[in-house]
Amino acid sequence: MAQTEPVGEVVGILQRAGGSVRYADLAALTSARQVRRALEAGEITRVAKGVYALPIKPSDRTVALANGGVLSRQSAALHHGLEVVTRPLLPHVLVSRTQRRRETELSCVLHRTSSPLPDSVTTPLQTVLDCARQLPFGEALTIADSALRLKKVDPVALAEAAHACRGTGRAAIQRVAASADRRAESALESMLRARVMEAGFTGFVPQYKIRDRSFYARVDLADPLLRIVLEADSFAHHGTRATLRRDCRRYVELAIRGWVLLRYSWEDVILDENWVGTSLAALAAQVHPPALRVAA
Repeated sequence: MAQTEPVGEVVGILQRAGGSVRYADLAALTSARQVRRALEAGEITRVAKGVYALPIKPSDRTVALANGGVLSRQSAALHHGLEVVTRPLLPHVLVSRTQRRRETELSCVLHRTSSPLPDSVTTPLQTVLDCARQLPFGEALTIADSALRLKKVDPVALAEAAHACRGTGRAAIQRVAASADRRAESALESMLRARVMEAGFTGFVPQYKIRDRSFYARVDLADPLLRIVLEADSFAHHGTRATLRRDCRRYVELAIRGWVLLRYSWEDVILDENWVGTSLAALAAQVHPPALRVAA
């Protein structure tokens, strides 16, 4: 009895490659006959000229490959495990400036560069720089904070790269690089700090520790001179009665020690560009006018 060649071999290759692969790389691992049989069986699909993928919802990497480029900006940030404020509706793909647009049904947000392209995604450092150049300050700062916290980017390397940048967006890149802080523990906290800085306040310290002989707390942001604490409160953070009780007691302990606490929800920070700055300025003017430090 004649034996048929298994078509699962090609599927296995694509699975190990992350769901998509160029034909040249596929041909080095299997035969053209195997590829043809897998196509006929519907186990793989051709998403662009010379690019094959598994017949499932295409990954961002597959979209980038089909468009002849690499992941960049927020899509690259997500690939590297960095936090983003807004997930892109379409993958961001970087292609060579000289490349013609490919014929593919996989849509993306296309960016062009005259620099050599990396293998499949921009590096964490380049991703931070690209996002700082293009995104609003708070969203770019969130990505930069996350890259430093996760040790995907070295702070010295970030500072040096920002200093070396030229062209449009240089000032934005340098601002993000100078403001990025690995102590920020979440995207919401990074965005809160960005709102504070955009309002002109310069004295707030991330993850500030308040302690005495009978009390200890580490707060999201605090200004020791104004004695104001800012907390970014997500809905999930107070998921149990025990957590709610612990935080209520913590807030009372801070008030007893002369700290004024402002709590901001996700909606307050993300959806309202002015609320954090307006409320903080109103309070600071009452709490300690001479210590108010607002940038000129």
